[in-house]
Amino acid sequence: MKEFFKNFTKIIFIFMLSSNPLSSEESIKIGLLVPLSGETSSIGKSIIHSVRMGVNKINNKNLIIIPRDTKSNQNETLEIAKELYLEGVRIFIGPVFNKNLNGLSIFEDAIFLSLSNKILGNPNNVITSGVNAKSQFDTIKKYLEINDLKKTLVLIPKKNYKNEIEEAIKTSKLKTKKIFYYDAEPTKLTKQIEKVTKYKIRKNNLKDEIKRVENSDEENKEKKLEFLNKKDTLGRIGYDSIIIADFSESLKSVTTSLLYTDVSPKKVAFISLNQWFDESLFREKTSQPIAFPSINRENFFDFRDKYKKIYNEYPSHIAILGYDLVGLIYYLLLQNNFIINDKLFTKNNKFKGITGVFEIKNNKINHILKFYKVEDGEFKKIF
Repeated sequence: MKEFFKNFTKIIFIFMLSSNPLSSEESIKIGLLVPLSGETSSIGKSIIHSVRMGVNKINNKNLIIIPRDTKSNQNETLEIAKELYLEGVRIFIGPVFNKNLNGLSIFEDAIFLSLSNKILGNPNNVITSGVNAKSQFDTIKKYLEINDLKKTLVLIPKKNYKNEIEEAIKTSKLKTKKIFYYDAEPTKLTKQIEKVTKYKIRKNNLKDEIKRVENSDEENKEKKLEFLNKKDTLGRIGYDSIIIADFSESLKSVTTSLLYTDVSPKKVAFISLNQWFDESLFREKTSQPIAFPSINRENFFDFRDKYKKIYNEYPSHIAILGYDLVGLIYYLLLQNNFIINDKLFTKNNKFKGITGVFEIKNNKINHILKFYKVEDGEFKKIF
């Protein structure tokens, strides 16, 4: 714990005392591999702006950022990485997307800090800095333990990140009652949710109970029938919490299907993955409360406001990672005598950025996340 706060003190010193910055004897060249043309160019430009903000905060003239356009193309990424490598660059921020990581292993003594959150199957010299599934499930596990929720259903869409979710559940040692895979296609979704929540059985239970009471001589028979006729189903689904590993409109489709099958967040805890504080969730009032792990909310919105003040627009939500990565690289280089080698990300370390705490170990980055819930038109912090 002492070491943890010692690290935090160092970070405050680096970022706050910019009038007297620490410096290395030689230039620190960082390659920045982002899409600056094509459909995802806005993301690349947003990352460049945020990286520039990070560099300005550090205020070290020897810190040199060299941006290049990947065009979101794997071959283009390899070519510009090669050019920068030959110029002596050994540490890179980027590429942004997982699909552009293949082939980077040829630059054996270089380090690539990708903004992707996918950790499986990457080259050994690629370290992903995105908010990965492992970080999120570690935080969800903490939430379940605090609230003594032990009968957890995990709903996983049949999408390309399915393996990442499975690995995260395994490595976080999350105990589940059932894992169910669903097809995100709306025409199939509701029937699948009906199946996993035993909707038809609970529906028939209600019909049978109404019929039984009607044919009985019980006291308060009319009141009981009035009560039963207001219900949609009868019987428990067998879960006290449901984790929905989905996002955006697909997440809303799942919660709608759960509500249709008479599964309410008032009775069963609804949990999703990081939603980047998507305010469209405020409109889904019947699906509230719904909880999720995420980065530090106050810092996220503070960064957005500062960014907008400078560039007159809001940043891409992953651009904030670019800002933190500049600080992280500088911090680790400072500890390693400004030498870029394979020891840089192998030592156990912690770094406090504006997104929260980065945990570095064995060439991996995990985020120690916060936990929030959407309720009454607000993002409320749980821990």
